[in-house]
Amino acid sequence: MPATGFFPRCARIMTRLAPIQIGPVTISSPVILAPMTGVTDRPFRRLVRRYGSGLNVTEMVASQAMIRETRQAVQKSLWDPIEDPVSMQLVGREPDVMAEAARLNEERGAAIIDINMGCPVRKVVNGDAGSALMREPKLAAALIDATVKAVDVPVTVKMRTGWDDHSRNAPELARIAQDLGARMVTVHGRTRCQMYKGHADWSFVASVKEAVDIPVIVNGDICSIEDAEEALRQSGADGVMVGRGAYGKPWLLSQMMHWFATGERRPDPGLDEQYQAIDAHYCEMLDHYGEDVGVKFARKHLGWYTKGLHGSAEFRNKANQEGDPAVVRQMLADFYGPWMTREAA
Repeated sequence: MPATGFFPRCARIMTRLAPIQIGPVTISSPVILAPMTGVTDRPFRRLVRRYGSGLNVTEMVASQAMIRETRQAVQKSLWDPIEDPVSMQLVGREPDVMAEAARLNEERGAAIIDINMGCPVRKVVNGDAGSALMREPKLAAALIDATVKAVDVPVTVKMRTGWDDHSRNAPELARIAQDLGARMVTVHGRTRCQMYKGHADWSFVASVKEAVDIPVIVNGDICSIEDAEEALRQSGADGVMVGRGAYGKPWLLSQMMHWFATGERRPDPGLDEQYQAIDAHYCEMLDHYGEDVGVKFARKHLGWYTKGLHGSAEFRNKANQEGDPAVVRQMLADFYGPWMTREAA
């Protein structure tokens, strides 16, 4: 598709992303969908993959819950064959439990096991897991070691720059991970104490890249092609991981991949295609969760998809109060109908 609109290609040298190797898994275009609890479930990941992504990472799954095979853990660990190869992300703090959960997911077909050492959420951190592990490098090492030894598939690690500004130890932890057999690290450019405030420090990720020989992926605040270019320039990373930038834009990763491959800027889908994608996504969420839960979980997606369109706030307020999925789908059709008519004209 030819480039449209103005994009200052002459102002920068276009980055070309080389394929990366994660053990036996080749990621031809390392533009990766981030794991986001409550967002990157199977219906959303499937939609992203249909447009195009280099790799999908599942929602974070608690290793203890995975072993017990709780309903929620099993639901989070499901993926569609269209996503293969898929990376399964696990969180925990007990090496033997993490190892067993990794084995279970390897048996179920996961191509990569990703260890979460970056989640900043209080519930996870209070359990001494996620980014809390950056304060305990010995325990973090034990988790990585046990997981790598437990499976034949490659193990990767996602982390933050550190716990706080006084202990930004991502380079040291990345070296430990590499020495223990991890095949890739992803770094979100904030400390845990920053949560999601301020702006991700992409330049700090360069110190992680310098510390290891395995691929390094930069993450945080990558919401556009320009962001991806700048994050790669500052970090020297081997690829990008897109999280919140994909809210309401499941096609964003494919646009980035197309840009890095061709230098051409692919426009957003037309509103008719967007409507069809939203409606299909909504139906898949109902199938995945059941109607009662699916209607509630889908509300945030409807808000993200319609954001910026005239009347979206009113639509969102009404949709958020409606519990009948058939009514919501009709509301969605009525909302997009005039926009599609205008676009066609």
